[in-house]
Amino acid sequence: MYQPKDFNYLLGLSGFSDQLLKNHFTLYQGYVNNFNKLNDILVEMEKNDKFGTPEFAELNRRFGWEFNGMRLHELYFGNLTKDKEEFNGESAFAKKIIEEWGSYEMWEKDFKSMGAMRGIGWVVLYYDQGASRLFNVWINEHDVGHFAGAKPLLVMDVFEHSFLTDYGLKKNDYIEAFIKTIDWQTAQSRFNK
Repeated sequence: MYQPKDFNYLLGLSGFSDQLLKNHFTLYQGYVNNFNKLNDILVEMEKNDKFGTPEFAELNRRFGWEFNGMRLHELYFGNLTKDKEEFNGESAFAKKIIEEWGSYEMWEKDFKSMGAMRGIGWVVLYYDQGASRLFNVWINEHDVGHFAGAKPLLVMDVFEHSFLTDYGLKKNDYIEAFIKTIDWQTAQSRFNK
């Protein structure tokens, strides 16, 4: 089944203590392990014709939570870098951001303000290829609020575990640290695929 990806290369990331990152990696590994366990249980229930049971229904409802928890963390860690990168205002991706928001600064203001909203969740910059549109989207929990069919280009975790160790209740300071560590090449490559 799924194997946890190794994100230890992020240790030493500016604005993120190694303790915070290690805790976060452990939490992510839990999603991978839980998804695999849940998959095994559901396969066994299917073999035993347990389709109509309440347990089968509830475990299937939990399936998306565990998978999205795993995948969103992979996208999140994958769009962080220790190498300082400036936003390339000449790329096709940048031009799309400017077309949608009028400027990079307006996109960043919108993205950061969504992250600063009260509550737990994620902020995802989605690309809807069908309409050729970009959207900053609030994802509540892991499995509520996704834009079906849209590609996640940039993912920011705003659950408390992503910032409390280093920033306490200063969520905005965490968001500033996140913005400074964005791997724009990764976001660009997700846009180009």
